[in-house]
Amino acid sequence: MENQKPSLMLVDGMALLFRAFYATAVTGQFMINSKGIPTNGIHGFIKHLFTAVSSFKPSHVAVCWDMGSKTFRSELFDAYKGNRSEAPIELIPQFDLVKEVVAAFDIPNIGLAGYEADDCIGTIASQAKEHAHVSILTGDQDILQLLDESISVILLKKGYGNYLVHTPDTFFEEKGIKPRQMIDLKALMGDPSDNYPGVKGIGEKTALKLLKEFEHVEGIISNLDRLSKSHKTKIEQDLEMLHLSRMLAEIKCDVPVTCDLKEAGLKIEKEKALNKLMELELRGLQRLLPIEASFVS
Repeated sequence: MENQKPSLMLVDGMALLFRAFYATAVTGQFMINSKGIPTNGIHGFIKHLFTAVSSFKPSHVAVCWDMGSKTFRSELFDAYKGNRSEAPIELIPQFDLVKEVVAAFDIPNIGLAGYEADDCIGTIASQAKEHAHVSILTGDQDILQLLDESISVILLKKGYGNYLVHTPDTFFEEKGIKPRQMIDLKALMGDPSDNYPGVKGIGEKTALKLLKEFEHVEGIISNLDRLSKSHKTKIEQDLEMLHLSRMLAEIKCDVPVTCDLKEAGLKIEKEKALNKLMELELRGLQRLLPIEASFVS
């Protein structure tokens, strides 16, 4: 039997934490513990994390985080993500605590000021794909631009344990373009959730049509005379924003972060993990933890 490649699951920490928080916050179930700390986001984060671990059975896991809202993208474009409201007060203490919990599971926490979690994920995925199968767990479609023969994306769907797994082939089936062209797609149509406009008046359908014909933004710009008059005018009027939007849309894969596979091997120390859960009064999660049967007392 050939030596099996390790499998590394990179987790978009914020995506899991926010999803878990908002799923229970709507009904006001913040799970306030006896110290007065809300734990609903952390509780759901752990549930999402280990449900995925038991579904996909990675040998290695690391969690990537955003480190504050000031990034090179907000330097490039003031209004970047400017439509996001402040984090709810019940979520704020959970940002640091969830990282403590991840550390108690001996899973690396990775993040770098000035960059988004996506940039850390992109960088580590491209470093690790030479010697590991990489999967990325997120709720965010932006990350599909990273798909590649050795990188798959697991998108969280509603509830727990529901996923849509993308490979370059399934992505092509769905969109008719290659994963890297997703950057150009977002450059043209903009991204309302990140608050940048792309080219005014160009939506997904037109953008896809142009990319199928001219491959990328540069190809479209060098063939402006072949476009319909209205498309040509729209692009010419928004040329600067088109270039800027492309810079905002592209996940950086050369950020100064690393993830040593040796440190990301999934081995949870039962005592350490359970102590942390008890300290935060997080109940009903033990059975989810992948603890070797031999260690179970």
